[in-house]
Amino acid sequence: MPTARSSTEPGLAGWVDAVADLRHLLRFRAATVRRPRAAGVALLVLLGVTLVAAVGPLLVDGSGRATFLDDHLGAMLAGFLALAVASSMASGGGRELIPREQAAIHPISHRTEHLGALALAPLNFAWLLQAWLLLGITARVTGPDGWVGGQVVVAAWIVCATAIAQVLGWVVETVRRTPHGVAVVRGLAVVLVTVGVGLQATDRLLPLLDASPTRVLADTVTARDGALPVVLVLVALTAAAVVVGALPAGVALRRTPREELTVESGSHPARPLPASDLAVLRRIDRASVWRAVPMRRGLVVLAVGPGLVALGGGMDWTQVLVLPALVISGGALLFGVNAWCLDGRGALWRESLPVGPETVFAARALTLAEWLGAAALVTVALAALRAGVPSATEVMALVATLVVVLLQVVAVSMSWSGRRPFPVQLASARATPAPPIVMVGYSARLAVSTTLTAMLFSSAAQAPAWWLVPALAVPFLVWSWVRLRRARRRWLDAPQRARVVVAVAA
Repeated sequence: MPTARSSTEPGLAGWVDAVADLRHLLRFRAATVRRPRAAGVALLVLLGVTLVAAVGPLLVDGSGRATFLDDHLGAMLAGFLALAVASSMASGGGRELIPREQAAIHPISHRTEHLGALALAPLNFAWLLQAWLLLGITARVTGPDGWVGGQVVVAAWIVCATAIAQVLGWVVETVRRTPHGVAVVRGLAVVLVTVGVGLQATDRLLPLLDASPTRVLADTVTARDGALPVVLVLVALTAAAVVVGALPAGVALRRTPREELTVESGSHPARPLPASDLAVLRRIDRASVWRAVPMRRGLVVLAVGPGLVALGGGMDWTQVLVLPALVISGGALLFGVNAWCLDGRGALWRESLPVGPETVFAARALTLAEWLGAAALVTVALAALRAGVPSATEVMALVATLVVVLLQVVAVSMSWSGRRPFPVQLASARATPAPPIVMVGYSARLAVSTTLTAMLFSSAAQAPAWWLVPALAVPFLVWSWVRLRRARRRWLDAPQRARVVVAVAA
């Protein structure tokens, strides 16, 4: 008797089934969107910004005569590949199309998982920002004459680099799931970071990137001719990367995720309880954050990564003042924008404890502030090694930036967490605290607001009036405190709190 094709069947039939399954899963995810109209508007906004980034530089005088950009376009193209690889590695091979516990009852093949991770790769604000930057720089370099060919080449490279990065992400995840793979991957990361910082500190990183194979793409863009053969090669490389990436994806997904298993099966000896209920809840929340693989991995990368960039680049204090804002806003995206998902199914148990809801809210807000503040301080400490001795005004601006941005992000995060809770199992290294399209909106809003705030205080630090920095901090702190109190009042309302608890425990 003939049987249906298996999802693991090799050859073209397996890929046809994977594409069909991907289409069904995307429709399933689209059907679960709470506000379809808002999601549609968000997608239109993303498309509009992409069009503006690709066309806008043509309207500026001097397009087509950007000599510096001509010389370093190859390095920028290579930098996009490095960013895509780092993102894929940090997310355990790529984002999940649907949560792992929901996918367990469905016959989802490794090819479908691989294609799903590729489909979700653009729903990352860092990816989008770099892609917009490349499209804009290309328009600036080519001018109106070679605009079409240059944009096609760069767009094809963006897709190709994403596919290649996905292959490397699955390879790293395969190694990570071997008996000693976690130590191997960490050691390799330390070596690569050390080499990168050393090259940057000796001014050899940019020439090395300029001499990379992406120089061929840059020469094609600047020559304004011969785009078609290059695009065909990039399309072939993309297709090969998509097919090859399914192999390590299949190996990785069949192996046990060791970091996640350690968290779920580990045993922790009991310790004496602190004296107050608030201290007990904060201990639980701190442990929950550190034991969640994506948050632990993300916090370490966010704390160390920008600091090493500043260390290698030798940033001065005017530039360093912007780094804490980037770290704090990025850290909030790990769990802060949906802070109550940290409890998961344990939220029902937490609600049964004889503790007032105001204490629970205070513990969660303080824990979020602790982790974000600690990550920002690590970044500043690394950057300070080469930034020199700051002036009194710069110290004041740094402290004001840290306090203002920290309270700003905590207030926004707790507000979003109460208004739009999502059920998320953060034990998976590939999990995000909210759906991908929602995360794009969250990351854009946080990045823009915190960066503008940090730039304002960085500019104020250069003013001769020392009192300008604290004077600017007062209205920011007052407004953030009002917003935090408003989020607390929403949490204290029993029906609203029940809605949040039921949502995250679903």
